[in-house]
Amino acid sequence: MKESDVRKMAVEGTFEGKPLHGKVEETHISWVILTRKDAFKIKKPVKLSFLDFSTLQYRRQKCEREVELNSRFSKIYLSVVPIRLVNGSWQIGGDGGELIDYAVHMKRMALSKKMDNLLNAGRVKREAMKALAHEVARFHLNAEIITRPFDFTVARNTFNDIHQLLDFVIEKLGHQFSEIIEQSIVWSDQFLKSHAVRIQQRIDHGFIRDVHGDLHSRNIFLYRKPVLFDCIEFNDPMRQIDVLYEIAFLCMDLEAYDQKNLSRYFLTEYKKKFQCFECKEDESLFIYYKCLRANVRAKVNVMSATQADTNEELLYHIEESKKYLLLMTEYMTEISTD
Repeated sequence: MKESDVRKMAVEGTFEGKPLHGKVEETHISWVILTRKDAFKIKKPVKLSFLDFSTLQYRRQKCEREVELNSRFSKIYLSVVPIRLVNGSWQIGGDGGELIDYAVHMKRMALSKKMDNLLNAGRVKREAMKALAHEVARFHLNAEIITRPFDFTVARNTFNDIHQLLDFVIEKLGHQFSEIIEQSIVWSDQFLKSHAVRIQQRIDHGFIRDVHGDLHSRNIFLYRKPVLFDCIEFNDPMRQIDVLYEIAFLCMDLEAYDQKNLSRYFLTEYKKKFQCFECKEDESLFIYYKCLRANVRAKVNVMSATQADTNEELLYHIEESKKYLLLMTEYMTEISTD
């Protein structure tokens, strides 16, 4: 499908014989049609280094996988539905006409309960963090344990591939930020070499699990019982990670919102349910993982800046990139003085 088809379907299409009258939200790999009660997620026909949605068969498989995986912790995922063109009109679900694509059908949730919106409004309370910490810990405790040897090269490249964006960073962000990238790569290489034995021990002790993989505030609704959604379905290794790396993303995200107290409180409550810190070295690993998560967010924003359509969008992603790169320096300092 094309973006124009999705936008036309949102306005003119039907679901179960009723008009959608929806609006479209977009990510770099999907479109989501939001109606009053429903959400329909459509995967873009793209092939990237870490995913392949290039064929109708692949997109259907990944839609089914998304429902299966997210149903481990969420009741908002309902089914996979076909998208059809019937007598020139767009239709989600049903029979007849030409099969065009597939969508993940979900319950529509209130955007006012989305955690990033609540953080922006300064309305996230400790009680919500406690409930979220216990929910995440419960999920982690029951998640499948994954056993595979530590791959130093993969770990090294995951951090260091931000280097490919160095020219743009020099041009748009300045040498201060390019130096952060260069220094962090040296730092990361040294850290991974020094802690490789402990990383393997954690694998042996069962801390690598099939978890969410993308646990941050934009993928959480803070109802009385928190709702997690949108885990990584398209790349198993990105989802099968150390639980420390998983919660490091959420804690880093909170700290990027200047909510260090909430980050500490979440971690304290999580550890009451799942004691995943076995020794002092694990505390350094956790800080490293926060740095790695900030690295990835910086990289995503730099890449988004290179593709910006407007100057406003460009400036936004440049400022976000700077924020995460500066956060990386804080984490590096914490470990060096640990």
